[in-house]
Amino acid sequence: AQARGVILLAADVIQIPIQSYSPLQIKSSVTGYGRASKTQVQYMVQKLLNLAKKPTPDDAADGLAIAICHSHHVSHKIKTATPAHSTS
Repeated sequence: AQARGVILLAADVIQIPIQSYSPLQIKSSVTGYGRASKTQVQYMVQKLLNLAKKPTPDDAADGLAIAICHSHHVSHKIKTATPAHSTS
């Protein structure tokens, strides 16, 4: 917890944007069900990324699931952004 705090502070100081996701958000984004098991998340990560086998170790699958969740989040933000209106 202390290391995370230091990282968040350092990122804030140099103005690096940080995004956090709860396990429920990550699982929901990857599997469609926020209470999915680790096995279900690994399976969907494998399918979504077209991998030959499930990612191992578990931490690798978790990291990929977070990346997929962030990708979905950013993509949704871009799709729902209101375009600027031209005044000319």
